[in-house]
Amino acid sequence: MSHLIVLPVILPAFTAVLMLLAFRNDRDRQRRVALVSTLALAATAVWLLVRAADGPQAYLVGNWPAPFGIVLVLDRLSALMLVLTAGVGLAALLYSITGWDGRGRHFHVLFQFQLLGTNGAFLTGDVFNLFVFFEVMLIASYGLVLHGGGAWRLKAGFQYVAINLVASTLFLFAVGLIYGVTGTLNMADLAVKVGQLGVGDHALLRTGALLLFTVFAVKCALVPLHWWLPATYSAAPAPAVALFAILSKVGAYSIIRVHTLVFSEDVAGVSSTLTTLLFPAAAITLVVGAIGVLASRSMLGLASYSIIGSMGTLLIGVAGLDPRQLSAALYYLVHSTLIGAALFLLVDVIAASRGRIADRIARGRISHARVLGGLYLITAVAAVGLPPLSGFVGKIAILDSFRGGSVTVVAWSIILATSLLLLVGYARAGSTLFWMPAPSQIGRADARTFPATSVAVIAGLLLSTAVLSVFGGSVLALTAATVDEILTPASYIQAVGPALTQPGP
Repeated sequence: MSHLIVLPVILPAFTAVLMLLAFRNDRDRQRRVALVSTLALAATAVWLLVRAADGPQAYLVGNWPAPFGIVLVLDRLSALMLVLTAGVGLAALLYSITGWDGRGRHFHVLFQFQLLGTNGAFLTGDVFNLFVFFEVMLIASYGLVLHGGGAWRLKAGFQYVAINLVASTLFLFAVGLIYGVTGTLNMADLAVKVGQLGVGDHALLRTGALLLFTVFAVKCALVPLHWWLPATYSAAPAPAVALFAILSKVGAYSIIRVHTLVFSEDVAGVSSTLTTLLFPAAAITLVVGAIGVLASRSMLGLASYSIIGSMGTLLIGVAGLDPRQLSAALYYLVHSTLIGAALFLLVDVIAASRGRIADRIARGRISHARVLGGLYLITAVAAVGLPPLSGFVGKIAILDSFRGGSVTVVAWSIILATSLLLLVGYARAGSTLFWMPAPSQIGRADARTFPATSVAVIAGLLLSTAVLSVFGGSVLALTAATVDEILTPASYIQAVGPALTQPGP
């Protein structure tokens, strides 16, 4: 197998170290190196997505025999997430070089380490190394949250680290329990060995699995473990929080991967228990997110609760492990990541254009109101799920996938009702910001201009949602093929199987 599989991990790691050692005080060179590296990462991710059509492929890092070595596994799901990460990462990077990267030290180094951790989490075939990459993401994201300084960022960063340290501790407990009863942490090996456990080990396995899914729920900001997200995302710099749009999806990816691979046979009732718990938790998360959008007094709060609500919609589709629901959920995952990144960047530009009022949902003067108002309208249409953008296609696909199911009425009622709440929330914010007359003395005096690059990046992300809608059939065909692959874990196990005893290329 081509060494390109390891490139999404090696490339940002090499770039980060190079910038730290050679260009520590040269921001211009850091920008150029980071841009070239991220473009190369995007090209690699697209190539890997093409190669993933040939089936799952394993790579044994360093020729160390598994289960002691690190096994990276490429399949359609991991390749799709790599492409999404590279795309959002490139947009966030382009936005950052308009000035955000100069408000603190080592922004680009931390940014590359964030890409390293995210890509590693998507590629790893080992539960312990998933923990390691989670920690890389935690450290890098903490540094990015604090970028630019400020007491409010320090407070939000402390809350973020506190909840994630608890999650990391639970992760280690889960890893210990699972390893104790199976003797392995390689996910392909686990898929085989959990089915061979005796009844006496089922209680420990079930405990370890539920602890593991609790950790993933924290990463997803699943209610009631969502409280850290609004404060953290509201405090983080705009390009960092745009990249964080993919961060919460790492938790969703982990649930899908472990749920469909390790516990696919419902040993010890793990899979059925998760399905029973996940649907109501996702539904409540969607409701809380929609109410949060409606009640928000700031645009950052509105954007943060939109992320929470979108995670609820996504996990409603994931919960039942139904092929059609999973396919629609993966489509919605791509959409919600792109629109989430665009929304936070747009909020930053709006705040800069309003002076002292910043992102508060209150009357005030705003420069370039027509341009920003148009961008806001498109963003709101996509976020709420109105035609003709990808949010509408995603929600329709999810609703259609529930037809004839046991929870059809519940799923339809919650998704449609919360969509109405989102519509009202976005309309209220937009009318206040762009349509209500503003007293002449409010705003404008200390408003900052914004580079054209900022608007271009936002427009590019919004254009990508339009493309996602136009080619919705093709994308849904890709997600359907992805679901067929992950619901047939034998192909994944067969790909990794030789790597468990033989060195890689």
